[in-house]
Amino acid sequence: MTKSMWDPTLRQSLFDRLAELRPSATPRWGRFTAHGMIVHLTDSARMALGTMPVRPLRGTPARIGRLAVVRDLFVYVLPFPRNAPTVRELLASPPGDWNVDIATFKELAHELAGRAGDPSVRWPEHPFFGPLTRRDWGVLGYRHTDHHLRQFGV
Repeated sequence: MTKSMWDPTLRQSLFDRLAELRPSATPRWGRFTAHGMIVHLTDSARMALGTMPVRPLRGTPARIGRLAVVRDLFVYVLPFPRNAPTVRELLASPPGDWNVDIATFKELAHELAGRAGDPSVRWPEHPFFGPLTRRDWGVLGYRHTDHHLRQFGV
C-alpha cells in the first residue's frame, strides 16, 4: 500500500512524530534547522494548496522530471535523495513561533486532506514534476514530510 497524507491514520502518525521533534534537534544530514524544516513543510503545503505561487523549473532536469515514468519513480518508488535542491520559494519564509508554526503546518495538512475529498478541486502544478493528480499530491506530501522527519531522527 502506498502511504498518503490523505489517510487520517497515517497523517496522525506524522503528527505524532512531529510532536517528538524539538527546536534544538540536530539534522542527520542537510542544513535545515528543525524550525526551518517545519517552515519548509508549511510552505510546501501552501504550494500544494495553490496559495503560495512557485515558478516552474526550466531546463533539461525539469523536462525529464515531467516525464510520466520519471515523475512516478520519484513520487512513488525512489527514496528521497538527501540534500536534494528545492525551489527558492520553499526556503524563503522565516521561522516564527515554534508552536504556532507546527500548528499551522498541521492545519494546512488537514485542509489539504479535506480538499482531496473533492473531485472538482484543481491542483496546482508542481515546479519540478508539472501536473500532479490528487493521489500524487497525497503520496508526495506524505513522503516529503516523512523524509524531513527522518532527517531529524523522529
